[in-house]
Amino acid sequence: MMDLLDLLHQTMSSPWVYLAIFTIAVLDGFFPVVPSETAVITAGVFAASGAPYLPAVILVAAVGALVGDHISYAIGRGGGTRLLDRLPPDGRRRAAVERARRGIAARGGLILTVARYVPGGRTAVTLTMGAIHYPRRRFLAFDALAAGSWGLYSALVGYLGGMAFEQDPLRGLLLGLGLALTVTLVVEVVRWLGRHRRSGPSVSTTAPVSRTPAR
Repeated sequence: MMDLLDLLHQTMSSPWVYLAIFTIAVLDGFFPVVPSETAVITAGVFAASGAPYLPAVILVAAVGALVGDHISYAIGRGGGTRLLDRLPPDGRRRAAVERARRGIAARGGLILTVARYVPGGRTAVTLTMGAIHYPRRRFLAFDALAAGSWGLYSALVGYLGGMAFEQDPLRGLLLGLGLALTVTLVVEVVRWLGRHRRSGPSVSTTAPVSRTPAR
């Protein structure tokens, strides 16, 4: 364990750590297996002791996330459109795509921002936005907000864990990861409740009026 902590200290104190965070954040935008939150939170934990520099961690994480999301958007715009055109016009997948298209058209910024906090969900949303040709300028504006808030949140979660356990960075990392997992679960529960309410049957609250023939 001490060897692992020493390795982490050496890695986090190296100037190359910023390039590593940027690269991981870019890859996570279109290849969600890469754990970008873990990397940024870990950097935030060690930033509490002075290295790396917290504002730089936030900046490179946000810019990397922005670049990765735009790569995912470009992939969806290039190949996703052809796949959507091949869907049967009266099939379930086509209907699901149309629902997603209407939802993104009405609440695209909110959906993109919330999805940035859901690993895997962000890639699905950015791919879909590209496939349905969501306006590029609006995507850039909303994604800048989403990526910036995500970089700030992830780094600060780690930083708070590092401040709470300044002498024990491992516990600080566990605290930061636990907080991030809690936020992800809350977002998922809220999304599930929203889908459940929208898809639930509508029940009329007005009792049917029985008509009796006049005598």
